[in-house]
Amino acid sequence: METINDRLLLILGEERLARLSQARVMVLGLGGVGSSCAEALARGGVGSLVLVDRDVVAPSNINRQALAFQSTLGRPKAEVMEAMVADINPSCEVTAVQAFIDKDHVSEQLGALPRPDYVVDAIDTVSQKLAIAAWCQEADIPEVSAMGGANKLDPTRLRFAPIEKTQVDPLARIVRKECRKRGIRGLTVLYSDEQPREAEGKRDAIDEHGFVREGQSILGTMSYFPPIMGQMLAGYVLRGLTGLL
Repeated sequence: METINDRLLLILGEERLARLSQARVMVLGLGGVGSSCAEALARGGVGSLVLVDRDVVAPSNINRQALAFQSTLGRPKAEVMEAMVADINPSCEVTAVQAFIDKDHVSEQLGALPRPDYVVDAIDTVSQKLAIAAWCQEADIPEVSAMGGANKLDPTRLRFAPIEKTQVDPLARIVRKECRKRGIRGLTVLYSDEQPREAEGKRDAIDEHGFVREGQSILGTMSYFPPIMGQMLAGYVLRGLTGLL
């Protein structure tokens, strides 16, 4: 009888597969990037996941998020992802938390959860990303962080690099500058060097001072782009945990 690990065993071997089964990965943010990453980690044989997200599934999530369906609208993303993982790989132990990650209390919040062997940052907010990176550096936990995927079309422009070597990506530019200020070094990120497109029909969303009007957004997302980022992040972590990077 076939099992979930049969195809993994053929490419990884027993020793590496055993390493994955004993590993714990923390995924912070379960949007388009994070939900696909968590799904791939569960399918990839990771034995324990810590999943953190504050939001509930919204209609606008359906175009790109692995956990977003008509049937899951209004439910907490952490709860939905926990159920998905159980359906994919019942042997995977899941700690699911619906919570806002407070940039001023990251150490207390994340430190209270089971310690991971790897952290995936799939959060959009710069202040939280920096606080998470600082915590990982201080706690000596390997981390990989997602940069911006909005208003982009070409996933072949995605690549991994230390934050210091990123270019073009607007989010990476800000994170790079702030990491330098805070002494955060060598943060591995997934970024795209594709120039973001201007959102169609959203020029009126910008006020006369150049700011986005309240309730408006100028960030569009293709259905495939965040999931590809999530799969790439999962692949990076799986290879890292098995010594194949």
